[in-house]
Amino acid sequence: MKKHSPNLSKLTTKAIAVLSVVGLSGFPLSAIAETFRLREATVSDINQAFDRGHLTSEQLVQLYLNRIQAYEDKNAGINALISINSNALAEAKELDRERQEKGKRSPLHGIPIILKDNYDTADMPTTAGSVLLKGSVPPDDAFTVQKLRQAGAIILAKANMSEFASSDGWLGYSSLGGLTLNPYNLSRNPSGSSGGSAAAIAANFAMLATGTDTSGSIRGPAAVTGIVGIKPTQGLVSRNGIIPLTLSFDTAGPMARTVRDAAIALGIMAGVDANDYRTLEGKDKSHQDYTPFLKAEALNGARIGVAIDFQGGNPEVDALTKAAVAKLRELGATVEVVDFSPKLENLWSLMKKVTAAEFEPQIENYLKNLNPSFPDNLESMISLSLSNRIANSMQALNPGRIHGFKESLEHRELADIEYLSIIHFEFPKVRQEILGIMQAQNLNAIVFPTMLCPASPLYTIQNDPTYQCNVDDPYTPAYLANVSGFPGISVPMGFTEQGLPLGLTFFGAPYTEQELLGFAYAYEQATQFRRPPANTPSLSDESRNYSYRQ
Repeated sequence: MKKHSPNLSKLTTKAIAVLSVVGLSGFPLSAIAETFRLREATVSDINQAFDRGHLTSEQLVQLYLNRIQAYEDKNAGINALISINSNALAEAKELDRERQEKGKRSPLHGIPIILKDNYDTADMPTTAGSVLLKGSVPPDDAFTVQKLRQAGAIILAKANMSEFASSDGWLGYSSLGGLTLNPYNLSRNPSGSSGGSAAAIAANFAMLATGTDTSGSIRGPAAVTGIVGIKPTQGLVSRNGIIPLTLSFDTAGPMARTVRDAAIALGIMAGVDANDYRTLEGKDKSHQDYTPFLKAEALNGARIGVAIDFQGGNPEVDALTKAAVAKLRELGATVEVVDFSPKLENLWSLMKKVTAAEFEPQIENYLKNLNPSFPDNLESMISLSLSNRIANSMQALNPGRIHGFKESLEHRELADIEYLSIIHFEFPKVRQEILGIMQAQNLNAIVFPTMLCPASPLYTIQNDPTYQCNVDDPYTPAYLANVSGFPGISVPMGFTEQGLPLGLTFFGAPYTEQELLGFAYAYEQATQFRRPPANTPSLSDESRNYSYRQ
């Protein structure tokens, strides 16, 4: 292929006609017509259009704003967003000027992204989805937000999320943002707590989004909305400036439609932050660019464990997991059975005790930095939640979330013997067992379904005969990564007969993101399961024809 040949993807297609013209040298040049399509465009597609002068960041932002206007309506649309950056077009225009004068800062230069609304932004409210923090603008950006802005990314919007990052039975709901719908089926939820981020990317409201993962909250939403979600090793990405739920588990990470785009975002988000002690452990263990590890042959010769503990939740999930394992073998991987101990099969009983102990002191430490007009302690949060002004309004809190507040208020003691025993004895045993199995079987990674069941019906729907889930907690597999602090990447593994996406997780030892990304990429490229939701089709102005000379 010649030097200036296009990177032909599914989204940028060469026209049937190739026109020959005569160049100044007397040799024929080919004028190649192409069509740029926004709907499933990747970061590489966008940068290619930028570089050829056929698209500006300002135009791109407007295209996404058009999609948001068309499909985000709170009464009849996806309802994935809480707020939109009113300065996005102006920021894009300035980044266009900078690109022309100085070149691009990174692959994300001029690229619109969406932040989960628990990432602090000094120029937009940060609410954790709660009416309790409505209008709260923090004093500065989260560390990760600073890195994204420095890379030239544009914060287009803030995504709806489960209130204070805990769904408590009402998946996709928050008192401030309302109920987010799954773009693939508007009667199903997008999971939680990063459901708004996942739905926004699936519906193509932006290129990338951020999420947080305390008990599967990046990977679960990614799985049920047909996108890629990375829960990194805890310590790879800073938590500084992100509203906490349980710092023992909280992890920030990217969400995107492709493994490559997620890898690009991870390279920018990762790094040491002096204000998050866990990132000091990750010093010299991250990469500024993870894309060199994305190879189609990455699974050839790899040793992959298949966790047999996570099955029986849904027959379609089981069948697609089996097919995924067969594909791994086809791609050259050696597959070994992994059988975890009963303790690792469901860690939630331990996790909820840690959350109850940590939430109060950690949220109060965050609240003390806000404007005095907002609650500064958990007791005030509960009191305000139960007040007539909120409890009897259209923005009432999820009763389950209020119950969670009360449980944490009753706990109070981080010096509690049971809590300390879990943190210092039980969780290290989990890490030891996982690493012991991987070492004993010489495994590069372990795979399992991201969730044991497809997306569940909206909490407002009492009965849906099309939904089948034979387990009490479909998130069980996700807890391994949160308790251990190890990385997990969810990638699409197909669709149910109802047209609902499912995800496969590649899980590994700490700081092996580059290896897991390689495996996820190889699987993604071999299967190509990603397809856009029918509920958010392309708009009339999203396709652009242009030509260039080869």
